[in-house]
Amino acid sequence: MGEIAGAGLLSHVPTIMLPKKVRLALNEGRESSLVPGLERLRREVLDELRPDTFIVFDTHWFTTVEFAVTAQEGRSGRYTSDELPRGIRSLPYDLAGNRPLGRRIAQAVREDAGVPCVAVDDEHLPIHYPTVNLAHYLDRGERWISVSICQTARDGDFLAVGSALARAVEGSQERVVLLASGGLSHRFWPLAELRRHESADPVHVRTPEARAADLERLAWWSAGDHAAAIDTMDAYRPHRPEGMFGHYLMMVAALGGRECAAIGRRFSEYENAAGTGQVHVWFDRPAEGWRGARRR
Repeated sequence: MGEIAGAGLLSHVPTIMLPKKVRLALNEGRESSLVPGLERLRREVLDELRPDTFIVFDTHWFTTVEFAVTAQEGRSGRYTSDELPRGIRSLPYDLAGNRPLGRRIAQAVREDAGVPCVAVDDEHLPIHYPTVNLAHYLDRGERWISVSICQTARDGDFLAVGSALARAVEGSQERVVLLASGGLSHRFWPLAELRRHESADPVHVRTPEARAADLERLAWWSAGDHAAAIDTMDAYRPHRPEGMFGHYLMMVAALGGRECAAIGRRFSEYENAAGTGQVHVWFDRPAEGWRGARRR
């Protein structure tokens, strides 16, 4: 029987891929906490969990008429970001895939959740930096699956996909870690103003209201109250959470949805990136299981 051993909402912000000298220059001489946070997460958590497969909810892989799940034997090559070719260029990647689990997930989403989903084994399928950037820091030879964000989906679709994915994992023999790869509020500063807001200091998050909304959710997660985050999506939406917050909704649904009791542990500070809210939050599996009684 398979299991979800742990999960994290992790920032993939492009600055983590810049040379340290450039990172320091952008952040008033200080290192972003996001880089050592990923290194510490690998060392302190993932080396202990030893997952077979990472499943990444990739907020830059947008599909339109269905969800998609990678099902190649592997993905390798060099990646240059079309969004930020100056910052992420010719980056080598070599990720083992998991074709059986990818196909199992897509089938479960279609048949159990009734949501259109396809498993893609095309070797020419593009890869995106929410997957590549995290793999750069976290990969130690595990298998990797990416799941798309369907841009026509609504909250209920994301939750249904996550629940079906959990059932697919349980029916496998895989020890899985879920990575919700994306940020929180996600509004950028206009180009003419952006250079004045490159520091990681959260005072540079696009609006005080967006910053407050992000911090509210971080407080809920630190208390294991995922129901509050799920139930207030309408209030959060004006702050344009990255990927419609589909990465979080799919992850938390796989962990039990509103009944999930997992406490969020921060592996970084809450930071700004060009106006967006960024953080690493890790959720350990509670001793009583993901659906334990919520703490109030």
